[in-house]
Amino acid sequence: MRVKSCRWKELRICVAASSLFLFCAVVQGQDASTAAPSSSPASEREAGPEIRALADLIRDLQVQVQTLNSQLSELRTEEQRTSEEARDLRRELDLAKGRMPSTSNAALESSSVSSAPSAPSSSVSQGYPPPSRPASPGTPVSTQDQAVPDSSSRSDEDQQLIEGKLNDLYQTKVESGSKYRLRLSGLVLLNMFDNHGTVDNQDYPAVAEPPFTPSLFVVPSTFGGTLRQSQIKLQAFGPDIAGARTSADVEFDFAGGFPSTPNGAAMGVVRLRTGTIRLDWANTSIVAGQDGLFFTPLAPTSLATLAVPALSYAGNLWAWTPQVRIEHRFVVSETSSVSVQGGILDSLSGDSPADSYIRFPTWGEMSGQPAYAARVSLSQRVFGQNLTVGLGGYYGRQNWGFGRIVNGWAGTADVTLPLGKLFEFTGEFYRGRAVAGLGGGIGQSALFTGSFIDPATKITGLDSMGGWAQLKFKPRTNFEINGAIGLDNPFANELRSFASNPIYLGAYTRNLSPLVNFIYQVRSDILFSTEFRRLQTTILDFGSNKANLINFSLGYIF
Repeated sequence: MRVKSCRWKELRICVAASSLFLFCAVVQGQDASTAAPSSSPASEREAGPEIRALADLIRDLQVQVQTLNSQLSELRTEEQRTSEEARDLRRELDLAKGRMPSTSNAALESSSVSSAPSAPSSSVSQGYPPPSRPASPGTPVSTQDQAVPDSSSRSDEDQQLIEGKLNDLYQTKVESGSKYRLRLSGLVLLNMFDNHGTVDNQDYPAVAEPPFTPSLFVVPSTFGGTLRQSQIKLQAFGPDIAGARTSADVEFDFAGGFPSTPNGAAMGVVRLRTGTIRLDWANTSIVAGQDGLFFTPLAPTSLATLAVPALSYAGNLWAWTPQVRIEHRFVVSETSSVSVQGGILDSLSGDSPADSYIRFPTWGEMSGQPAYAARVSLSQRVFGQNLTVGLGGYYGRQNWGFGRIVNGWAGTADVTLPLGKLFEFTGEFYRGRAVAGLGGGIGQSALFTGSFIDPATKITGLDSMGGWAQLKFKPRTNFEINGAIGLDNPFANELRSFASNPIYLGAYTRNLSPLVNFIYQVRSDILFSTEFRRLQTTILDFGSNKANLINFSLGYIF
């Protein structure tokens, strides 16, 4: 606030000085014009250029004064908005302070009258509200006695949160290049993993591999840690355009690879995850940028694998791809609505880049057209939450050279089903062909009848199907237990029919992955989680490989 006051004072001084200078210039011009009749013709000719220069100077000063006035108006508007925010936050703070005594008294009265604890409410969002204060270890505390510290703890933390927001108004914030608001957020996440079995990737594995040397390491075991699944996010909130709220965001993590340096395994490279630009009307949105697959919007809950969504390559389709989409919501009633989404996407085919600096087209991009996708969903309020059922479709063409076209496609279904206040069921299912670019087929997309460089070689897309399901139990707002299972199943008969010249050595025919985890939010910004996951990956004609994974996660939200 002091910085803004100084800026206003400087602007007022500049405006006053410019006005004084402009007045003096006008007076001098008038004096010159008054003295002109008594002067000789020669002096009039000499004074002509000076008068013109003076007129140009006056016009420049007028422009400067107008600019300063507009800036002063913008600062006054910003001051008014900041003052309104401060008044709102002070009002919330006063209300929070006023609630503290009444909340504690009400808790005392309820504990003395009733001996049955109230049922915990279910959260409808992915965030966690501030938790209650835990009892001291080893001290038996009844459910009635817990009401008082829980209520007072929530009130204390609410008050601290409001005071923190109020203090933010008087502190230096994240500054953007424009006058609009910018928000910095993210997650610092430490993952400690203990893997029993050979896997494709140590810190967030997707498939189980055969042992490196069976005679020496039948069941290898590894232990390590990583911070490269930490995330940083920037969000910008802009002006309204044609009645639409504008915003943009970009998100990064550190899972882009490893630097070629000693101990580089602990030094993840920054990687772009998503970045979108949004225009949001009341019931319509336009989204452009790099984002997840809108026709498969769900993912299992896990802190062990954030670099890629949980159960990837085990039935969970996912990709971050450039896209443009339109979303529209039809309100059917006060408790139900229908959502329609459609858009075009960069046609990805799951290929690794051929060069670290030069971008070559993927097989999907070589088709000369984008991929297309759509989704229709129905939402209904049940138990204070949304019951949602969605159906989606995807089509992406691939050109493998010599006129060999592969049509990739997928049909999807997703469901979010509340089961009372404590349980929630979610799941997705897909059936598709050549969908390695979407994480389907365990990363396998096309099959060959011969050499790739032979024009006579035929190429066909690999059929696959899979899905996942999760049951969430949330007895408290800051604690949840999740159990999930995923399965991806490429068609083994197709892989076997091309066994004479397979494109995939040791082709995967099945990947089954169950998991169970619990997530506890110690405070509003501290998360703790433990997860057990099992990988059982079957390789064509070579049996299955198994791996047991244990992960400990500690996160700090900012």
